[in-house]
Amino acid sequence: MKNEEHALADLLQNLQINVTSAHRTQCNEYWEDLDYTPEYNKLYFIEEGEGWLKIGDKEFHPKPGQLCLMPAYVKQSYSTVTDRKPFLKYWCHFTVTAGPFDLFQWIGVPFFIDVEDTERMTELFAQLTALHGSHSLVSVLQEKSIMLEIISRYLGQVPVRILKHRSEEMDRLTVIHDYVENHLHTSMSIDEMAAALHLHPNYFIAYFRKHFGIPPAKYVNRKRAERAKLLLTTTSLSVKEIAERTGFVDTNHFTKFFRKESGHSPTEFRSLYA
Repeated sequence: MKNEEHALADLLQNLQINVTSAHRTQCNEYWEDLDYTPEYNKLYFIEEGEGWLKIGDKEFHPKPGQLCLMPAYVKQSYSTVTDRKPFLKYWCHFTVTAGPFDLFQWIGVPFFIDVEDTERMTELFAQLTALHGSHSLVSVLQEKSIMLEIISRYLGQVPVRILKHRSEEMDRLTVIHDYVENHLHTSMSIDEMAAALHLHPNYFIAYFRKHFGIPPAKYVNRKRAERAKLLLTTTSLSVKEIAERTGFVDTNHFTKFFRKESGHSPTEFRSLYA
């Protein structure tokens, strides 16, 4: 399971997040839609009132102070409750992709949480709502940052599991992750990486880019740089020894590579961060 988490973390390096709607709404008695399947995720942060939701085959009655996730590509329904004050809620529609799939097509989480810090969550949704619709560069970046914090707070409160129907795909990605981690000291080739998955090299390259968002060679270089940074800051190994452990026979070549990846020479990086 730990290796699966590491593979998923690699996918998240190229996470794409997009907010399509964000509002604060007082629902009325006509608030209703039944048995539809959206291609986007929804979050409801309930402030007041009562209502009814159905996600898949499960029914819920969210309460004030709860944050509710309605994942993309899952059949849903919602409506008011007779003779009860309808919801006052913040809500947003968004996509958050990791590789070729939405994040919540990879992972399963509870659909509701009791928010631990309602004041901060209210502040985040108020900011998100205020920013949405503005197309300035700063506003777009802030919107993505706020949405990412909301999602992070949600996931930080719940158990996260890899969905069963994605387990085979995740097994493949875990093999890739583990192969690279275990061969960083070698000059691994595309053919060798493809062989580990029993794939043709051309198909492997396309498959890899589709899931990780970058070519295999760039991914390997990123992993080499991460390993080198770790060894520089947590061990007393010489630069020559670290070069060898990250797949470089020539120390000068390693130093040029590391400077390009980090902006510092290995010695400078160690003095700054060790």
